[in-house]
Amino acid sequence: MQQKTLEKSTALLRQQEQQLRDAVSLAIEIAQKAGATAEVGVTKSGGLSVSTRLREIENVEFNNDGALGISVYLGQQKGNASTSDLTPDAIKSTVEAALAIAKYTSPDDCAGLADKDLMAFDAPDLALYHAAEIEVDHAMQLALETEKAALEHDARIVNSEGASFNAHTGVRVYGNSHGMLQSYLSSRYSLSCSVIAEHQTQLERDYEYTVARDMTQLAQPKWVGKHAAQKAIARLQPQKLATQQAPVIFLNDVATGLISHLATAISGGSLYRKASFLLDHLDKQVLPDWFEIVERPHLLGQLASTPFDSEGVKTQDMDIIRNGILQTYLLTSYSGRKLGMQSNGHAGGIHNWLVKANSSGKLTALLRQMNRGLLVTEVMGQGVNPVSGDYSRGAAGFWVENGEIQYPVAEITIAGQLPEMLRNIVAVGDDIEHRSNIQTGSILLENMKISGN
Repeated sequence: MQQKTLEKSTALLRQQEQQLRDAVSLAIEIAQKAGATAEVGVTKSGGLSVSTRLREIENVEFNNDGALGISVYLGQQKGNASTSDLTPDAIKSTVEAALAIAKYTSPDDCAGLADKDLMAFDAPDLALYHAAEIEVDHAMQLALETEKAALEHDARIVNSEGASFNAHTGVRVYGNSHGMLQSYLSSRYSLSCSVIAEHQTQLERDYEYTVARDMTQLAQPKWVGKHAAQKAIARLQPQKLATQQAPVIFLNDVATGLISHLATAISGGSLYRKASFLLDHLDKQVLPDWFEIVERPHLLGQLASTPFDSEGVKTQDMDIIRNGILQTYLLTSYSGRKLGMQSNGHAGGIHNWLVKANSSGKLTALLRQMNRGLLVTEVMGQGVNPVSGDYSRGAAGFWVENGEIQYPVAEITIAGQLPEMLRNIVAVGDDIEHRSNIQTGSILLENMKISGN
């Protein structure tokens, strides 16, 4: 019975996929008849979200979203328009709106479709869709069980911001005037919980979550709830630190943010605008000579995998950093032309960056290696200047002595210069964070300024 239900829901999605492909083809055809080249993208998603708070169902929501976006080019004049109405008349009106806009825009030498020879005409199936039969009752049970595990873990858990379960499936279609027309199905499931711990009158909150393309790969509700509770309790009775210089470990899920500043700095848009602290650093040393990052967009079933970027350019395995040396910029067709280079499939972002570990033994080993310093588990604020590389953010975490966590710390600021911070990375742990498009372990930096009392 369950198998038949899954087959039926997949068949309906496939039917929807074909309808969306037809809509994309129609939009391109209308644009071409008007003498334009065009590219069209459609994403459509639907799903179920359930949230609980204090052991009661707070919200049950079914959602169904979708939109068609078109870019047309009259020579090198560009116009954009979008619609959520996918009837033929609405598509025709949307194309006409994009054409009208294009007629009034200034020509741009770098505008136009990505080159035809870069298109993903033979896009691989990356197993991004995993059907699951989820009744509303089951979804509610998962959220309730998660929150229950958190609330019952310890008497110091005094309140809850709730638990939630989400299940979404989607269709993505992309086509353009090069004859490119590709599509795929995807799925995403998640379970999360956020709770508040109390000691005397002092409150601390924390959360935990699990996310996967395949529902069977989610962590158990009890694990999610228990970890949310443990993390909140661990933050109780934080101390302040004296202002000092000390080694710092960015916990893996915070370390992804540190590496994301590198990604922003080497993206074509930042570079042609001269808004990057890594201008003219291609083929130059930007990290220690042992440091490596590779991009693997075709890993099966991964959250950030994709067969092609948002311009239809085929994605491919790439070295980003080898022996600490920057191997490539992250280019779209537009930023590539601006820089006199070629797109390498980064319209829409990065796809599974894998940061190579040089330390084994998980976080415990990294703490021992640091011996004394700060373990950062949260950063706050927007104090990062992508042009100068100035870095100054509020932080919370734990103080470490003799390689062991001593007590939580809060209300501190960590500061440095990103180019120097990257070069001063001492180690990357093997406690890999798999829930991000940047998969890295915790990162130990030699030294940062810590501002406290």
